[in-house]
Amino acid sequence: MWPDLIAKTKECGIDVIQTYVFWNGHEPLQQQYNFEGQYDLVKFVKLVGASGLYLHLRIGPYVCAEWNFGGFPVWLRDIPGIVFRTDNAPFKVEMQRFVKKIVDMMRDESLFSWQGGPIIMMQIENEYGNIGGSYGQGGKDYIKWAAEMAAGLGAGVPWVMCRQDDAPEYIIDTCNGFYCDGFKPNSDKKPVMWAENWDGWISPWGERLFHRPVEDLAFAVARFYERGGSFQNYYMFFGGTNFGRTSGGPNYITSYDHDAAIDEYGLLSQPKWGHLKDLHAALKLCEPALVAAESAEYIKLGSMQEAHVYRGNNSICSAFLANIDQNKAITVSFLGQSYTLPPWSVSILPDCNNSVYNTAKVGVQTAIKVVEIKPKASTKNDASGYLTQKEVPFVSKSWMAYKEPVGIWSDLNFTVQGILEHLNVTKDRTDYLWYFTRVYVSDEDIAHWKENAVSPALTIDSMRDVVRIFINGQLIGSANGYWIKVAQVVQLKKGYNDLMLLSQTVGLQNYGPFFEKDGAGLKGRTTLNGFKNGDIDLTHSTWTYQVGLKGEFMKLYATDADRSSVWTNLTHDEVPSILSWYKTYFDSPPGKDPVVLDVSSMDKGQAWVNGHHIGRYWTLVTRKYGCQETCDYRGFYGPDKCTTNCGKPTQIWYHVPRSWLQPSDNLLVVFDETGGNPFEISVKTVFVKTVCAHVFEDYYPPLQMWSYPKDINGEPSVIQMEPVMQLQCEDGYTVVSIEFASYGTPQGSCQAFSIGNCHAPTSSSIVSKACEGRNSCKIEVSNSVFGDPCPGTVKSLAVKARCEPSSSTTT
Repeated sequence: MWPDLIAKTKECGIDVIQTYVFWNGHEPLQQQYNFEGQYDLVKFVKLVGASGLYLHLRIGPYVCAEWNFGGFPVWLRDIPGIVFRTDNAPFKVEMQRFVKKIVDMMRDESLFSWQGGPIIMMQIENEYGNIGGSYGQGGKDYIKWAAEMAAGLGAGVPWVMCRQDDAPEYIIDTCNGFYCDGFKPNSDKKPVMWAENWDGWISPWGERLFHRPVEDLAFAVARFYERGGSFQNYYMFFGGTNFGRTSGGPNYITSYDHDAAIDEYGLLSQPKWGHLKDLHAALKLCEPALVAAESAEYIKLGSMQEAHVYRGNNSICSAFLANIDQNKAITVSFLGQSYTLPPWSVSILPDCNNSVYNTAKVGVQTAIKVVEIKPKASTKNDASGYLTQKEVPFVSKSWMAYKEPVGIWSDLNFTVQGILEHLNVTKDRTDYLWYFTRVYVSDEDIAHWKENAVSPALTIDSMRDVVRIFINGQLIGSANGYWIKVAQVVQLKKGYNDLMLLSQTVGLQNYGPFFEKDGAGLKGRTTLNGFKNGDIDLTHSTWTYQVGLKGEFMKLYATDADRSSVWTNLTHDEVPSILSWYKTYFDSPPGKDPVVLDVSSMDKGQAWVNGHHIGRYWTLVTRKYGCQETCDYRGFYGPDKCTTNCGKPTQIWYHVPRSWLQPSDNLLVVFDETGGNPFEISVKTVFVKTVCAHVFEDYYPPLQMWSYPKDINGEPSVIQMEPVMQLQCEDGYTVVSIEFASYGTPQGSCQAFSIGNCHAPTSSSIVSKACEGRNSCKIEVSNSVFGDPCPGTVKSLAVKARCEPSSSTTT
């Protein structure tokens, strides 16, 4: 997917691609490195360079990134005397060795800019200023050491530290946040840089989905450059997927879509991508003035309105007009002309005269994506001789199952006195760890419970992330949370009872001070309450430990080994069943659309396709309140401002990259902890089914309005054009019908347009003629095309079109 993602990023007007370097991905075992496949860092950097873009390499090596353990390899915890991210010798030795390896690798491949490569900047550490105070003087000494160490590696390009206001003079301190237009580095000799502009937010399991309106995002970017910014990076521009067990948290979902301009599947998120593309075009028109001016001239235009003007030699002039009022549109006077500024917006004037872009005016299309089972082409012809379409649902009717043993399943178990910390046992090789002990129940205990009408209970002082409680092989309860207390009533029989706890991690801690000490599993005392002679403290009892699942050990998900003897045919009356493995085969959906696995019928577990670990799934339902029917872009954004998905599972669709598929006989293996119904799992595709736009008479795409080459008098040339609406289906799709079109005063939004008081009756026929049967189309938004249905009224064109696959397209 990398070449396509890079190309779409460049097309949007991006100059620099930024990436972390994931230490735990590249060094999963100490001094055993992985730079292959998805971790081929050199290949990625070279692809970026070949595209003509630059690269900012954020080594860290702590990256946070909602990534498992913040990017640190878990084996670091086992080094004697180690404390992460402070003035600690064992940690500094390992950190320097890895950072040096990456720098040397980039230099050996001639990837730094001074060698002709794309890397123009590096980063050491990451957001340490947020937590450095927790380490006292050791933290201050560490950050000074990290800076000196990085600078001494001979990379030959600038190093940055984000959120580090005490960064040394030779390290650029940068801003991270939703807004950074007021940020100033700790020296006036340093450029104003924004390392992370949070254009979305991440979701834990059971939480809503977060969205940032593009009007506010564009406002934040324009304000940053208006007030002297020099470098701004979107976090994320492409979010992607945390395949396997790479998602951190704990409890962050597998998707890392992040409401990014390019979605998890590689499709454009419209209008975000398109509106940012216009923003970037407008900003680049201002570039000659921005780089020529020593500083901006500030002009107050009103109580909450202002201008920043950049002037250079040869009459070069660019201006930003801002209205930070959250409620009212204001008309201002600037250099003898009037400009109407919508609330919470910035207008960009590359020549200090023509407004080519306003952050609140979105003239690009909106794309409505759907996730559906795609019809599969039949090989039979109908009576007319044309190929027919026969819908073949990608839901397997043939499944096989394997029952995961409850408790101890191999000779690789061990027995010790006391409760061990989860990660010290598993080393994060698996999410799962079995704890097993035996408890004796006497006749007196049974009588005591009957006489007092009470039941014994298991109490765990503190637990994270998930625990499932089994008594004598039966699941009697579960709990999930972050270091929560667990109290579970248990049913015990006379004699010996087997108590088994299945402890699970759902992504390791990735943020905060001392998070290497966080651990997992059980903490504090574990007791059985309610016995005749008092509570039974199990904390120091004899426990047997079993790491992982038998199905994991047998690699039931692998394609290169015969496991047929352990599988049995599954029937509908055998599900749901706890701790079960399921497998089937499926054909790839036709076409090139991104593929997703729909596991809404399941509960919690993991999935593999052709041996590739798709990731954890969990159909945990979000709370029913807190979402907004409409999202007002105006005013400061925070994660709770624009949310969706209330009362629904946080995630039910899981990305299956096309490159992991073959035309037929794709192996799907699913492990579910509490059963679910595999017969309802389906393989679907994601595609844009509807495109729509609403364009006013005064909307001019920046690059169409402006031609920056100078005329014969040395002045920039302005090309006035009519406003235009552009609609485009995805590649391989055409517009098959226009479902709404109105030139006049249409109302509503994409999914609910309606005709207003003013409407040109020719709207539908003109738009249909221009667009139907084409992959893309342009319609001039003017009276000359549609006639003037209401003279003296500001008019607009609203269109909703449906896209479907086609064998050929015309533009």
